[in-house]
Amino acid sequence: MTGRIIQIVSNVVPYARASFAILAFILAFDLTIAAQPADLLKRVAERETENEAARQNYTYRQTVVVADLDSHGAQRGEYREVRDIIFSPTQARTEQVVEKPKNTLKGLILTDEDFRDIRDIQPMLITKDTLFMYETKPKGEEPVDGLDCWVLQVRPRQILDGQRLFDGLVWVSKADYSVVRLEGKAVPEVHTSKNENLFPHFTTVRQKVEDKYWFPVTTYADDLLPFRNGAQRIRMTIRYANYKKFGAESTINFK
Repeated sequence: MTGRIIQIVSNVVPYARASFAILAFILAFDLTIAAQPADLLKRVAERETENEAARQNYTYRQTVVVADLDSHGAQRGEYREVRDIIFSPTQARTEQVVEKPKNTLKGLILTDEDFRDIRDIQPMLITKDTLFMYETKPKGEEPVDGLDCWVLQVRPRQILDGQRLFDGLVWVSKADYSVVRLEGKAVPEVHTSKNENLFPHFTTVRQKVEDKYWFPVTTYADDLLPFRNGAQRIRMTIRYANYKKFGAESTINFK
């Protein structure tokens, strides 16, 4: 009788150990998520507001290239434009066309929403003025280029007529709550009996400027848009280069 009890216990112990190991893993995962500050989105919005305000004082060059591809991956056409974001002699922020837009796209038509996304959604994100429009869900942690980051799922609370918002994931630096990477889509898409306006999944990568701010350097997308009359592959690249802080003593060089 005693021997059988010992045998039963010895059989149970490995399963108990395995169960404890699984439980420990689950608890560790929960603690990782719980470690995110409860007001993380608010802190992100405050940092983004500061970041965007700083970016308004920088000049830079923006190059936009959008291509449509056939079913074999060969490029059919392209939209390309290059603009410098500069300051006029009166210190007003303005844009200067470096290369006039060239459009040979065959299977795509760029809309006002596309250009709004390029300007407002893809480079930056949530500020204190737009914080109320979004809700978040913690998605754990993941390093970006050796930087410890929290991952947040960000979604619109609701979308009102005429709004353009972001739906996707953001990587937030634990060091200063800066957004260093984002992946997702601009929403909403438009589906009517006569019109479809679809948008690609994109990724925006940021880099540190002057060891303080995180500015976008590249946005890229390679996606298949499922139009009713046939899927269309799109490839997009937006590059931001030559960030230079503007000051009253700066000289504007118009080329």
